[in-house]
Amino acid sequence: MKRQLKPIPKFKNEKQEHNFWSKHETAEFFDISNPIRLDFSNLKRSTKPITIRLPQSLVSSLKLLANKKDVPYQSLMKIFLAQKIQEERLVSGGING
Repeated sequence: MKRQLKPIPKFKNEKQEHNFWSKHETAEFFDISNPIRLDFSNLKRSTKPITIRLPQSLVSSLKLLANKKDVPYQSLMKIFLAQKIQEERLVSGGING
């Protein structure tokens, strides 16, 4: 006899979803014995490759810092850019984009 799975609630935001899943077992909501096959082959890229010229010393410093944090240097660069953009949005009252 197949057991009844609980319905997954609707979440208002990511924090609410995180709190929910930190207190519940996924096995209550998903049939782990019957996995769903997903096809992501038609997914469009969410990142755009760009070319940027930076001083070698800046790249070297970034790579050293990334190594200390155990992350790829390009990922660290994206984190830094995102943080700075967020700071600027807060200071200037918002930037479109």
